[in-house]
Amino acid sequence: MATLALAGRQDGASAALDELSRNFTYGALSSGNGSLSGAWYRRNQIHLFGVLLAILGNLVISISLNIQKYSHLQSAHRERPRPFFRSVLWWAGLVLMALGETGNFAAYGFAPITLIAPLGCMSVTGSAIISVMFLKENLRASDLLGMTLAFAGTYLLVNFAPNITQAVSARTIQYYFVGWQFLIYVILEILIFCILLYFHKRKGMKHIVILLTLAALLASLTVISVKAVSGMITFSVTDKMQLTYPIFYIMFIIMIASCVFQVKFLNQATKLYNTTMVVPVNHIFFTTSAIIAGIIFYKEFLGEAFLTIFIYLFGCFLSFLGVFLVTRNREKEHLSQSYIDFGNIPGKQMLDKIQPGSNSLSYGTLPEGSDSTESQSGEKKAV
Repeated sequence: MATLALAGRQDGASAALDELSRNFTYGALSSGNGSLSGAWYRRNQIHLFGVLLAILGNLVISISLNIQKYSHLQSAHRERPRPFFRSVLWWAGLVLMALGETGNFAAYGFAPITLIAPLGCMSVTGSAIISVMFLKENLRASDLLGMTLAFAGTYLLVNFAPNITQAVSARTIQYYFVGWQFLIYVILEILIFCILLYFHKRKGMKHIVILLTLAALLASLTVISVKAVSGMITFSVTDKMQLTYPIFYIMFIIMIASCVFQVKFLNQATKLYNTTMVVPVNHIFFTTSAIIAGIIFYKEFLGEAFLTIFIYLFGCFLSFLGVFLVTRNREKEHLSQSYIDFGNIPGKQMLDKIQPGSNSLSYGTLPEGSDSTESQSGEKKAV
């Protein structure tokens, strides 16, 4: 018996090593099974299409965010700023964001959740690159390191994500929806959500971890329903109509409701904390929640080797670290003041504006006739 157990462990280890060698083989296109081989490409062609849609969608989202940011900067430099919704650039950014989110939505219909969800790091790194090129922001050493880690993590994610091809039909979703694994998962999620919501509403606790955990719990339902809706639409186009089943509309309602309340908690977090804190923490929480949801509902890691799972998780860690380095202390660079604030001098009550605008001829001087100048002249006469 001991000999059989030892042989079984050796077979498992050799299978994991074979999987690792297949993923890192760059042999001939005819016979190899590696990342660039013809067999690997044919086996993962549908997944690669989903990955391409997700990456392009995230890049379009990063472009849209920078266009909207440029629109706000233009409006701030005008003598009479006008509302942002009257700016053509702002609307162009909004249209691009809708296109990017549509690409992300469609990607879930072609690839597993555990492959698409972590690719959100491409939006953060793409936004950093575009802001350096077009908005003339500073490129830091931490940005370069973070982008390198994010790209390396994305490569590992694409290569070692679950290699399953599911036809997401209405009957499949119904089968998963009433499975005991998902029912236990939903009950635990509802309990945790209610406990955190009690501390948030009744006790007034507004810590960033509580707010983003509430958003992440809703995000797990969002990605499950998004993949279900997108997969059933894809199945309807390629095979048989699925939009007549009630489960499609149930999933559609869950998708809309979870998105609305998720955005509500994210908005609360962005109002209370800096974006440099919200973005990396939300990316980590959202990705972790989405991966767990994909494993439990769609059984995406079923039958995968331990070494493949470990390298996949290591790729997630690299992308998390890359997002943290790119967003770290980015907003603090824009908070430096161009003048000295004299409003904090002990014993001085300042009632007027301390400093005229930088475009004014009296920039750097105190306004004439102000209480502060009169108090200073009175002190000089007393002396």
